[in-house]
Amino acid sequence: MKKILSFILINTLMCSNILLVKAAEPLKGSVTETNEFKQIQDELFTGKIETLDRKDIINMTVSQVLDSSLSVEGDEFFAEVTDDVYGDKGIIIPKGTFAHGKLTNTTEPGRLGKEATMDLSFDYLITPDGREIPIEGQMTTKLHPVAQGAKIVAQDVGYTVAGGAVGGFMALNWLGLGAAIASQGYTLAGGAAVGGTVGLGMALMRKGNHVLIAPGDEIKVKVNTSIDLPVYKTEALKQEELLYKGLDININDVKHGKDPFGEVNTITLTILISNMSDKTISGLDMALINDYNAKFSPSIFGNTKLMFRQIKPGDKVAGEVSFAVDNINRKFWLIFYDRKKSKILTKISVDNAYRNLPEKTKRKNEKVRTKHKNYKKDDDFMELDF
Repeated sequence: MKKILSFILINTLMCSNILLVKAAEPLKGSVTETNEFKQIQDELFTGKIETLDRKDIINMTVSQVLDSSLSVEGDEFFAEVTDDVYGDKGIIIPKGTFAHGKLTNTTEPGRLGKEATMDLSFDYLITPDGREIPIEGQMTTKLHPVAQGAKIVAQDVGYTVAGGAVGGFMALNWLGLGAAIASQGYTLAGGAAVGGTVGLGMALMRKGNHVLIAPGDEIKVKVNTSIDLPVYKTEALKQEELLYKGLDININDVKHGKDPFGEVNTITLTILISNMSDKTISGLDMALINDYNAKFSPSIFGNTKLMFRQIKPGDKVAGEVSFAVDNINRKFWLIFYDRKKSKILTKISVDNAYRNLPEKTKRKNEKVRTKHKNYKKDDDFMELDF
């Protein structure tokens, strides 16, 4: 018995010594990981903290179609921040931040013009640098009874931000995320809405519409609680550009506008080109591309002088050029092609230029994008109810 107790005691002491030695040794990789994390923090953030207040508004757009006649409760979706959110010390939520949401309730349109409704909930944001910020939020297209009776369509979105940013960074494949989000989108053709009749000899009574929120529709995000967030360095948020030696292209103004059919899908750039390179470039070799690599040629409904201009070595040219795009809220680059080599010669970020514009210009653009916005969906002519 004594031998057994002695054996147990010796083993216990030996294990204790091993544990003490291990405890005295530094954890392998801990210093390196801490330094790498700090380096990332230093590259992205100024070190200052800013509070996102209840009064702040976030502009967003959905990344896929939400249609009360097709979508069902439980459908998940993403929305994307379309404008940088500023605090007094700088940007705290950058353009391109995603919000994850879910459709929680739908109602059908009714007689006497009663519109369909959709209720949405949100649970977290993902910033471009990979931080996940938990939120509790909701949106509804349901109107106040007074507004409903007057047929006034005006809707803000409500977010309730809960808690702080989740610590750490995660490696995100943004091309994969973007492609996944894009693959959920689809387009719907609409026709003219027609009222239905209730019995022979009865007065016409209009049936309400289904509601639809589509990519490009900008929604207002109203923050309901405060949250402390780090302030980004301006340099950290700049989009990548491709420059050609001697060819300087400056975007001095960016205006959002409507096409001749009333759709808010036009981007007009005021640009200054100084060509001290060995290339002759043409306005016909100019285009916009977005972050999904969709290409948009200059619009014939805008100023076409620059479009048909040859810009030779030694030339300096200034002018406006307009582009009709599929979603005005995406990220864009102005590009010039090298026809002989069939490749992009230069690629200038519109978003980088936009951050340097006066606040007055940004407010005008926001007003154009959101003016008279509603989510009414006109029924397809094949689905008319007589």
